[in-house]
Formats: sequence, C-alpha cells, structure tokens
Amino acid sequence: MTQIKRNPKVVIIGAGMTGILMTIKLRQAGITDIVILEKKASVGGTWRENTYPGAACDVPSHMYTYSFEPNPNWSHFFAKGPEIKQYFESVATKYEVNKDIHFNEMVTDASYNKGKWLITTRANNKDPANTTKVNTGSVNTDNADTSSNKTYEADFIVCATGILHHPKFPDIPGIADFKGKMFHTAEWDHSVDINESSRVGVIGTGSTAAQFIPELIKTGAKVSVFQRTPQWIMHLPDFTFSSTMKKLMTRFPLITTMHRNVGKFILEHLFTKAVTGHFVQKHILNFMCKATLRFSIKDQILREKLRPDYQVGCKRVIINTSFYKGIQKPNANLVTDNIERITESGILTKDGKHHELDVLVLSTGFNAFNFMRPMNLTGRNNLHIDEAWQHKIKAYRSMLLANYPNFFLMLGPNTPIGNFSVIAMSEVQTEYVIKMIDKWRYNAFDEFEPKQQAIDDFNAYVKAGLKGTSWVGGCQSWYLDPDGDPILWPYTWQRWVDEMKEPQMEHINTTSF
Repeated sequence: MTQIKRNPKVVIIGAGMTGILMTIKLRQAGITDIVILEKKASVGGTWRENTYPGAACDVPSHMYTYSFEPNPNWSHFFAKGPEIKQYFESVATKYEVNKDIHFNEMVTDASYNKGKWLITTRANNKDPANTTKVNTGSVNTDNADTSSNKTYEADFIVCATGILHHPKFPDIPGIADFKGKMFHTAEWDHSVDINESSRVGVIGTGSTAAQFIPELIKTGAKVSVFQRTPQWIMHLPDFTFSSTMKKLMTRFPLITTMHRNVGKFILEHLFTKAVTGHFVQKHILNFMCKATLRFSIKDQILREKLRPDYQVGCKRVIINTSFYKGIQKPNANLVTDNIERITESGILTKDGKHHELDVLVLSTGFNAFNFMRPMNLTGRNNLHIDEAWQHKIKAYRSMLLANYPNFFLMLGPNTPIGNFSVIAMSEVQTEYVIKMIDKWRYNAFDEFEPKQQAIDDFNAYVKAGLKGTSWVGGCQSWYLDPDGDPILWPYTWQRWVDEMKEPQMEHINTTSF
C-alpha cells in the first residue's frame, strides 16, 4: 500500500460544528469529493438555532474552539451565543467550507445497497405546512413539494446532525388552547415585545432556562417560573477579557493555549471525574453546588424550593451566576405546584390557582434520542433505523451501526457529553473516521460495519461502568433512555481518547467486491 488509489465520495449531513470540522479534516487528508447537506440557510448548527436571550456556552470559551483554530478575541470566559455562531461562520469562510455546502436541503431518506448510499433531499422552502407547530410538536410533510427533491450517491455518510436539535414539547392538557404568544426556546420569537407590562410564564428550569430567565426578569416583566424539578447550580465567574488581554493573546498564542489548558483541566479533572464517581472530585463538586445554593438564596423557604432531592451531577450541573440573583427579584415568582392544564389565558396549577399570562415560553428541552431521525435511514436488507433501534439504541464506539455499512454517526450514544467540550469529542471521532476511510482508500475493503458481538460487548462495558456514576443518582434527565440507562460515557475523558486512537479491526466485518 504505497499510494492512495481511491478518492471516496463523502456526504456529510449537517453544517454545524462537526460538519465544518469534518470537511476541513477530510480535505487535509486528501479527500476532496465532499458534499455537505444542510437543512437551513447558514452554518452554525445549535448556535444558529438557539437565539434566546442570554444564550451562552457552559464550557470555557478558549476550550470551545477547534484545536487548530484558536480564537484570541472571545469577550468572556464563557462565550456568548452570537459570537460562537460568528466563530463557526468565520472558520467556515476561512477554510472555504461553504463551497461544498448545499443549503436548504433537508435529508429525507438514505438507503444502502452494496457499497453505495443513495441520499434524497427535499428543499426546505419555509412553507408553513412544513414547519414545526408549537402547539403540537408535530411536523407536517403531507403537502411537501417533491418536485425539488434531489438525490446524491456516496461511498460514505457522515451523520453530523448533532445531539439536541429537535425541540421537545410538553404533553400538557390545553396547550393548544393558549391564546397568547407561545414558543419553544429553540424557536425564540424575537417579534414578541416583552416589557414591564408583560406577564410571562416559563415551563422548565434546565440549563437554557437558567440563562434566559434572568434576562426576562431584567425587562421588568412579571415572570412566573413553573418548576417541576430544581437543578444543582454552581457559580464560576464569567469574567470578561479586556482589549489588552485580547491583544496579548493575539501576539502571544501561548497565552491562549494556557487558557485552553486551564479550561480542559477543570473539565477533565473536576467535572468529568466528579460525575463518573471519583471520590475526591465528587465531594468537591457536591460541596461547591450546595454552598452556591446556601450563600446565594437568602430566603430559607425559597432556598428549599430550589434544593434538588437527588445527588449532584445526576442531571447536568448548571454553570451560572445569574439565575439565583434573578429569581429573588420582586417581579419573579417560582411556582412549584404541578400544572393541571393550560388555559386560553394562562396556566392552572393543581392548587387551584390560575396564573394569567400574555407569553408562554417552553424551555422543555429536546428529543435527545432522535439523532439522525426523522430522516428515513435504511441499511442492509431494507432495515429501517426505527426497527433497528426499536428495543435499544446501540452503537459501537458511539459511531458505528450494525447493518449500516460505511456510515458514521457523530456524537452518538455513549459519547462523553457530560460536562465536556463537544468540539474535543468531534475532533477525536473525526480522526477515527479518517483512519477508517483511509483503509478503504488503500483497497483494504469496500464496505465495513461493526460485528454485533462487538456492539453488545461495548454496551455491556459501558453499562458496567455506569453503576458508580452520578447519572444513576435517582433523577429523571434527558441522559436516560427508556430503560433508564444513561447514554453517556462512564469512564474518564483520557480513557475514551486512548480507546478511540486506533480502530480495532477485529471488531469490524469487512467485505470486498
């Protein structure tokens, strides 16, 4: 194998953080026949979608960059949503990623047959009939125009659709009856004027809610927060980088590298080890979260309402300095009584109280287990992904699926997404993808897929490690699958990196035609 003989056709689904990264790295590896299919009109993924007030990343900004493209111009220790989006746009422009992107093309079908994938797309033409309905959470494609459908053939598919991109809507009686303005946080309606005369209700208290609720409170609006489950919150100072510091980091890249390494150290050796059961780190994180609650909330009754009844880390620990301050403002109201139903003019809680509202914000998260769906993914022997995953969502090394040859699922189940940078994860997975494709280029095989035994063994290995983690600490979270098993990585970050360095070909079935 002295020279590369084949240049594969690679289709990447999604032009978010991972899709941009994959395009750059494939080109650097000498793979040039690339098509990126993006359902929207611009790059950016989750940072394009989430434009709610206060949107920010809870990973230190200098760690939330590609390793090969540092950014000395971050404004804050935790970067804000708009500048993160701008960062990805600038990287895409610098590396000319856009020339390979087919914008406004939504993948509807992908089917495999003997070494080739056939991908079908539909134009995302913003037709109201094809948009998500806030009141029901459904997507109606009955009247979709198929005249603009396109098809692509590929040797490999890289599914870079992300983790959290399908808004989840609450199943609450009467939700369709509300006559005021209502929207999900991922579909923030900026045309709605929220001011001191507004009565705003918020359903949900997760990471997103902790960021935008204080911003709503600042408007002077009367904000009622309907809390089902309180969250553990930890304060880390979100300091700003001065213009002098930015100039120094631009002139001396080593300073930027130092900031990045500090962020990596904090995440790897505190947060990740704490939630995966390491004794010292677990108790440090436990102390810091409980101390944050104790010293931030003055009123004892409110403090107890905000105190979770599950162990720290069972849900994602929220890094935030503004929520506790905001919820104590006179125009904020924390409602802990369960919701009976939504009415035309507000919310009726089970204590019989009716809360009059003008605006209702749904901060109810995402369907985290959709992955590439609702696209129709059909593998060997016409096996649909819904059938393949009907009993359990499984993948080998979080990426490879049995009966779906030459297919890579980025950031799939059991990726170490608990309080770590997804960019770092995607970089590790991208190197794995390129090593597998290079084997194909050298004619080692025409198709590959993981052995079923390898998938079963990997999932048993993961499940064994989950027993000592915080994620099985007695709470309900989006981390848990229908069987109550977290879809996370239960070991250390370095262990995951080490195990992903080289494909273990003894776990892979290969075929040559």
